[in-house]
Amino acid sequence: MLALVLVLQTAAGPPAVPHFPSSPAPRGPARFDAATFDPLVQAGIKRGAYPGAALVVGRADTVLFSRGYGHLTWSARSPAVDPDSTLYDLASVTKVVATTTALMLLVDRRRVRLDAPVATYVPEFDGPGTAAITVRQLLTHTSGLRPTLPLYREADSAAALRQVFAATPIAPPGTRVMYSDLNAILLGEIVRRASGRAGGEVEPLDVITAREILAPLGLHQTLFRPPATLRRRIAPTGLWHGQPVAGVVNDRNAARLGGVAGHAGLFATARDVARFAQFILRGGTLSNGRRFVLAETVRLFTTKAANFGSGSEARALGWQAVPTGEHTSSAGALFGLRSFGHTGWTGTSLWIDPDRGLFVVLLTNRAYAPRSRTSFTALKEVRGRVADAAARAHDGP
Repeated sequence: MLALVLVLQTAAGPPAVPHFPSSPAPRGPARFDAATFDPLVQAGIKRGAYPGAALVVGRADTVLFSRGYGHLTWSARSPAVDPDSTLYDLASVTKVVATTTALMLLVDRRRVRLDAPVATYVPEFDGPGTAAITVRQLLTHTSGLRPTLPLYREADSAAALRQVFAATPIAPPGTRVMYSDLNAILLGEIVRRASGRAGGEVEPLDVITAREILAPLGLHQTLFRPPATLRRRIAPTGLWHGQPVAGVVNDRNAARLGGVAGHAGLFATARDVARFAQFILRGGTLSNGRRFVLAETVRLFTTKAANFGSGSEARALGWQAVPTGEHTSSAGALFGLRSFGHTGWTGTSLWIDPDRGLFVVLLTNRAYAPRSRTSFTALKEVRGRVADAAARAHDGP
């Protein structure tokens, strides 16, 4: 299995084919229909950025557009993408669906304080310079911790976690945004320990997530470590001896942590991610109107909390904010200044514009054998154009 996980990250796709020219955005008024969105998403397939994609656009109370494009692999004989049933490796979108939402619940329940030192909940996090790092700084990626560590080289998950606990900042905490998976891994540990049940039992993160978040929100097709029975409808993210591999988390560090971590590991359909977005847009209520998270807590977590300017990305608590700090923004150019979202390395994204009451979910498996050396840039262009088209459709002529 270790060899399989290593190949998922290092396997090279087929030789690059000539670059396809970018497809311009359709002319004329944008509407929530196929004429608006199909050319944009299909352009990414034509450019070799991803073999298939699932798009869902909507509001808190309705889905305005939903469609699957292409196939799970580059073979036309592979299953077609379906936004209701195709499962994608969410990668870092796990950070907002699972980890950040769990922290919102724990803040509501007064089990976690945002300005408490991380060591309050994870006493092992006691290296030089870490004593003053707070939960809030982990959420805003202002802890100063390095982006990642080669945890996959460790013998087991316990050794990998010890390496995270021993991490020390490489920049003064609170002085800059530096996106780090280590922040989310630590947050996952805080969730585990602060969620302890009677008798001091500490449960696995996937058990907590399933019971406390996925079941109440009705996300029945969102899970860690999907079973083999689901693999035929999971978009692959790697190759093994030339064959597509699906259902094994693409992130090597998450794999070393058992496939369940605060930074990666969730698989989900586009429709389920859309249901999650609707929950956020409803301000923390379930579809039946029952209050699940306090509205003030949702506002707190989704409000811009760190912005150091000069091309830096802005962050909310757990979420990316606008500006994204990218030359080509995955949020496009028209989403409002209070917008927030998150993306995943495998090719997944969720963006929400609270002023328009609008969300855009675009899931792809860009990590699977891209046919363009500029696949990531091409995907960001597609994301931005889809977000802009959704904003124009909302705004009308």
